[in-house]
Amino acid sequence: MDLRDAWAAIRAGWWLPVAGLVIGGLIALVLSFTTTPLYTAHTQLFVSTTGSLSATDALQGSQLSQQRVTSYSELLTGVEVAGRVIEDLELDMTPGELAAEVTASVVTDTVLINVTVTDPDPARAQQIADSLGEQFPRLVTQLEGQDDGGSAITVTVTQAPELPAVPSSPLTVRNIAMGIVLGLVLGVVLALSRARWDRSVRDPEEASDLAGAPVIGMILKDDSVDAQHVVSDGGRSSGAGEGYRQLRSNLQFLSVDKPPKVIMISSAIPSQGKSTAAVNLGIALAQAGRRVTLIEADLRKPMVARYLGLIEGAGLTSILTGNADVEDVLQPWGDGKLSVIAAGPVPPNPGELLASSHMAALLKQLRDDNDYVIVDTPPLLPVADGTGVAVLVDGVLLSVRYGSTKKDQLRQVRATLDRVGAKTLGVILNVVPPKSDVTAAFGYQYTYAYGPKAPDGS
Repeated sequence: MDLRDAWAAIRAGWWLPVAGLVIGGLIALVLSFTTTPLYTAHTQLFVSTTGSLSATDALQGSQLSQQRVTSYSELLTGVEVAGRVIEDLELDMTPGELAAEVTASVVTDTVLINVTVTDPDPARAQQIADSLGEQFPRLVTQLEGQDDGGSAITVTVTQAPELPAVPSSPLTVRNIAMGIVLGLVLGVVLALSRARWDRSVRDPEEASDLAGAPVIGMILKDDSVDAQHVVSDGGRSSGAGEGYRQLRSNLQFLSVDKPPKVIMISSAIPSQGKSTAAVNLGIALAQAGRRVTLIEADLRKPMVARYLGLIEGAGLTSILTGNADVEDVLQPWGDGKLSVIAAGPVPPNPGELLASSHMAALLKQLRDDNDYVIVDTPPLLPVADGTGVAVLVDGVLLSVRYGSTKKDQLRQVRATLDRVGAKTLGVILNVVPPKSDVTAAFGYQYTYAYGPKAPDGS
């Protein structure tokens, strides 16, 4: 994935970094407020030798002190000195618990030992550090004691502990900043991973390769169309309306010598916008003055008549079973250029009816009476109903929902249509986000075509 693809992935999944940033900051804030504040007191010890009468003795004493400081730093965090401090201060804790609060570190190339005590009580942290400065020299005197009762090593407090005024932890501001950064990074990683492992169709060129046919229409996402399924006010003020007009124009150039007249619209799986595409393509063709008949051939889940507000009683199945003629069930819509044949009663054998000779005869009759015949069929992968129709029409338009239809599904649809010898005319890329990169790549920008007009009316 190059930088351009990575940036596109982050833009497409922008909400993941934002969510990570917010959640990371909130988690850090909650942890900071629920964590018990700790206070740290500091003291410093100086280790030296006694009785240095000459330069040689002083050098040897210095070397001895440096040898001792590492061992003394370990003793300072041990239970022996902790027990003495507990006894001195009469603390209600075990030597192990107190030792865990003490840290000691040697200043490099010196005989200084920095000691810190961290405790929930600032006064107790100071008292423990102060007691360490008293008890530890006594312990060293006992350990380094000589026959005369003295000691070759002396430990002196060079920095007395002060009462800590502010907690040493939690560092709320730092924690929130770290939470925000970590959440942002995690969100970016998730956005990139989502794009890398996303198997849905988003790119027109990829959709074309998988379907074996060009993308001849791209329909932008429109909330009103999602709710009503019909482009309002003729599509004059919406990106979806412009998409169907472009689809209408592109149909005329698919085959100049023999343009398709009977067109089936289907999809790989349900909920990919095929019925909405069939309805609005039929309306767009009728608005251009073409005589169009729209057949609701999805007998299992008919939607066309409902979307257009027509009667759902008699229809296609009535014609195919010989119970009605075309004129009996044909319903005009709008100014009369568009006619609709509803599905009719649901039959027990929809696949057989749609692949029958009666269906072929009906399509031939409607071909002669119309400029275009649009056939809305069931999805091709779940049931075989649409496959039987595909061989009776001039070609198939596949409705592919942006970010929903999977690449493997589109590949399987192509194989299904190829197996029966059906012709795929093209792909309709549906519900495309107006601000996605593909809108510009496809030839027009939603914000340019349908944004507020400039003062000069352009």
